[in-house]
Amino acid sequence: MKTIDQIAALAPLMTEWRRDFHRHPELAFEETRTAGLVAQRLRDFGLAPVEGIGKTGVVAIVEGGAPGPSIALRADMDALPMQDESGREWRSSRDGVAHACGHDGHTAALLGVARHLAENPPARGRVVLIFQPAEENGLGARAMIRDGLIDRFRFDEVYGFHNMPLLAPGQAGVRSGAALNGYIVWEAEISGTGGHGAAFFKATDPVQAAARLATEIPSIIGRYINPADSALITVCSIKAGSSHNIIPASARLSGTARALDPEVLALLHSRLETACAGVAALTGCTIRCNRLTEVPPCINTPAGADHAAAACAAVLGAANVTRDQPAYPFTDDFALFLQAAAEGAYLFLGQESAMCHDPAYDFDDALLPVAAGIFATLVRQRLG
Repeated sequence: MKTIDQIAALAPLMTEWRRDFHRHPELAFEETRTAGLVAQRLRDFGLAPVEGIGKTGVVAIVEGGAPGPSIALRADMDALPMQDESGREWRSSRDGVAHACGHDGHTAALLGVARHLAENPPARGRVVLIFQPAEENGLGARAMIRDGLIDRFRFDEVYGFHNMPLLAPGQAGVRSGAALNGYIVWEAEISGTGGHGAAFFKATDPVQAAARLATEIPSIIGRYINPADSALITVCSIKAGSSHNIIPASARLSGTARALDPEVLALLHSRLETACAGVAALTGCTIRCNRLTEVPPCINTPAGADHAAAACAAVLGAANVTRDQPAYPFTDDFALFLQAAAEGAYLFLGQESAMCHDPAYDFDDALLPVAAGIFATLVRQRLG
């Protein structure tokens, strides 16, 4: 296939871009270097990128030769606040910041698609290239939409991909319907009275309240959620104290509640608020349960899933495309773009690596021409 041959020729360049992004990771809404490089390369391809959409987002358009549908392709750009322990030559140069989810690969692959389409525009319609900030905190897609993405860059269909270490290399997963959980990012602020570690009876200890709450929260799933429902609630951060002999005046927990059903998600948060109130009454602390952000489940349209699967089959072979996999428990605010489009899908591409968000994780560069080839093929199949 001509398209795939042309994309394969870009593999060394995409690898170079990807490893550069990996060396210089940036957190949510701080992707200034990444966005700047993306915009400059798009200009080098002859495109006219618009910067600053959703603070650090970048959007570019590839026009076809005649009127037709508008198809959006999205890549996320942000990294995670964690150490890079991959041991690679191109490991992160920033302490405590790492591309441990593969967004460096997503961005490099979409840049490869951009170059290919700039040189080989579709016969009709247009392609909207979306380089999104701040996926990891669930705020980037909403920020781009708030900045007018939908009105300024109308699209009829939207597609995104994620590398997936749970799938074997050479495999793709495309599901019709719910593909990913929705989530609520929550934070529990605990206020007490600090004091001397030996005079605990004169303090109202928020550490004890935090410990009780951290053990109570996981029981919400077992006690109040139907076992047949897909639901998760996780404590991922506990922060309190500064010394072995000082009872602090405050503590903080944060985590996520996830579900495929919005009603189940609302029930999870309601029970979380109840648990906070109960621990507060038990310990005498004040506990405020904050809802930091919310992302709906990622719902692929049937036609969008069919289009994505056809592109995957053209590149990988139909036998390597799974259509009936269960929804994954992860979350992506790409769901908000799907809500805004008539059709679309989120697909998964297998790779061999540690799991995403593991300090040893690294994106597999062999996946770059595969992902770019699938996107480019999808455009060819839909727009000629």
